[in-house]
Formats: sequence, C-alpha cells, structure tokens
Amino acid sequence: MRALVRETAISATDLVLPLFVHHQQADAAIVAMPGCSRQSIERTVATAREAFELGIPAVALFPALTAAEKSSTAIESTNPDGLLPRCIQALKRALPELVVITDVALDPYSTDGHDGLVESGQIANDPTLPILAAMAVTQARAGADVVAPSNMMDGRVRVIREALDAAGFTKVGILSYCVKYASAFYGPFRDALDSAPRFGDKQTYQMDPANVREALREAALDEAEGADALMIKPGLPYLDVIRAVREATTLPIAAYHVSGEFAMLKAAAEKGWLDYDRCLLESLLACKRAGADFIFTYGALDAAKLLKAHRDG
Repeated sequence: MRALVRETAISATDLVLPLFVHHQQADAAIVAMPGCSRQSIERTVATAREAFELGIPAVALFPALTAAEKSSTAIESTNPDGLLPRCIQALKRALPELVVITDVALDPYSTDGHDGLVESGQIANDPTLPILAAMAVTQARAGADVVAPSNMMDGRVRVIREALDAAGFTKVGILSYCVKYASAFYGPFRDALDSAPRFGDKQTYQMDPANVREALREAALDEAEGADALMIKPGLPYLDVIRAVREATTLPIAAYHVSGEFAMLKAAAEKGWLDYDRCLLESLLACKRAGADFIFTYGALDAAKLLKAHRDG
C-alpha cells in the first residue's frame, strides 16, 4: 500500500555523476570526499562505463590542470588538444550513448581562481563572455552533448548559444547554472580542482543565500537567452528555491547535491552517527520531491547500486 501511494520516486536515470580528470595515470584520492578521486582519461572512461551500466545516463566533467596550464586569461580553456577535449573524445568513442556534460567557467584554468577575468582587482563580466563562448565551442567540437556554464557572468547564455549555433552545434544543449549561491558548501570541490579564489571571494557574481526572488529573475533571464535546462546549486539547503523555480518555468530543473553535502554524509557515517546509504537516498529524494528533474551527485554510483539491489530484492 505504501508503494502504491508513493508520490515521488528516485531512479538511476535521474542522476548525473560528476568526474574529475587529471593528467596522471594514478588515481589521486580527494581526502574530503571519500570514495572520489582525480582520475586519468582511461580511468574516467572506466568509471563512466560502470555508471552507464548501472543506468546512470550522464556524467559531468571537471578538469584538474597543472599550474603550468593556468593563466590570467585562461587560454587553455580553448585548447582543442587540452585535457578536457581529449577526455570528451575518449568518452564518446567508448560510450557514444552516454550524455557528456561539460563545465564552462574560467576557474579551473585561471591563475586567479575566479570564474571571470580579473581586471584591477575586479571581475570583468563582459570581457569574459567571448572566452566562455569559445570554450563552449571547443567542448562541443570535441563531442560534448551539453555545455553547462557555471560562471554566473551576466549574458553568458546568450553569447554561448549564438556561438554554438554559428559553429553549427545547434543540437548541443545549454544547462545553465542560473541559480548558483555563494555557498560555504563548495570547499571540497575547490580542493579537488585547486580552483579556490586566490583573493577575495565570489560574492560579487554568485547569489546571496538570503534571496529567493532573485533566483526567479536569474531563471527568467537565462530562459529568455536560450537555456535548455536550469541548475540550482547547492541542493538540500535550497529546496525552497528548487520548488520556487520549478513553479516558475517549464524547463527541466537540475539540482546539484554538492561536495560539502556529500562530505557531511560521509563524515557522519564514518563516525557511526548516520546511515550513509539511507541518508544519501533520502537526500536525493528530497531534491526530486522539491521539483528537480535530475540531480548531480558524487554519490551517484552508490545510489545506483543501492537502487539496483532494492529492485533485485
């Protein structure tokens, strides 16, 4: 009876697995995110294959670059032979049906660690836009199915859509991180990519955690500029925002169960204070119940295995 009247369900097809790729052959464990690591292209393909076989339809790629590859202008982000394009190509050769989502932001490539260009100690919004557009085209040319601008620069969706269309990539989708808060929950992710800001913080271009109406304005702007889906990040602390955006748009909604949320579950479980398996599934179910159509989570493999075990009895 409980199953018959259940209002919300979570499945592997609702999940996106974020993956960190680096140049080294050996995995590099991410201490603050137990079970996660930076992996070579070959290992990334193997992990993506495992996820796909469990029913997870998509991965999101994040490159961990060397210091030598970073610059103030993030020029490596448009290198067609760079780490990320080569990883995209390898994934599409091995798993052509896998949805490959790529991040469009300057911080992994920038010596400043910010999502936009820095001029005189300030984030320069408009000069950043052509770089973001060129980065998106580079990723699409390598085989990305969806580009996901996470940089929160005003006007980015429009210039990326125009650049993709002009280059012939009219079928490449845009998943806009349109509602991305200046959150304290991102710490482990920034450690994983060594992409923390080298000065200041990101509060001038990421959203104030106190605001909800602003989220509706951001969503409306990105939808008008051509976004195909909208992201709310983080997840659990912003379930009310997911619900508000869900009620304001018919576009698909993604939620990001971010590194800090994942790390808290892992840390509490290691202490014996929480049941990781049950809390992970409950967390993802909460995001889905709030209105998310799909969820980025570092626990995607764990969740898919748990759901498979439940189905198999």
